[in-house]
Amino acid sequence: MVRSIIVAFLAAGALTAQAGNWSSRMLNGNEVTVDPNTNRATVNVEGVTTQLWEGTHRLQDGSVLIIRKGIAVPNMSILDSRELPVPEPSEWEDVPVVGYSPCEKLVRRVCGKEGQCVEAQSCNPSQQLLGMEREEREVSANRNLMTYTSGQCLKADRDKEFFASCRK
Repeated sequence: MVRSIIVAFLAAGALTAQAGNWSSRMLNGNEVTVDPNTNRATVNVEGVTTQLWEGTHRLQDGSVLIIRKGIAVPNMSILDSRELPVPEPSEWEDVPVVGYSPCEKLVRRVCGKEGQCVEAQSCNPSQQLLGMEREEREVSANRNLMTYTSGQCLKADRDKEFFASCRK
């Protein structure tokens, strides 16, 4: 379950073009829609569509939609609505980790070597990946080998749009 959530986060930035718009209703009944290509949210108020304002918005189903810098942070409902491919095991599994693991490298690149960019939209998902990688390595017979999540971090590292580098 947790693995599928992280895979969805990874794919949210790179694979959103495959899915249609996600929509829901705000507490006041207005329809909110998130474009899968840009993650920009719009709200329809009495037939007029405008960009949804910054902040946290409670939806009728009880979930929350967060808008940061004009971009919707994908919630579970948004992620579930997107068609995502199931990743296949690859040549990276069971390869020895030398130096920083792929997830450690991703966190350092996205969040900053000293956490300067911890508020970045993609820092939390990259930290979640690192936590999963560490858990997988802890229960492994050989803790120095790359895991499934290590491979997901390698894929995430190629998605420079969603997993943007820290510039501070």
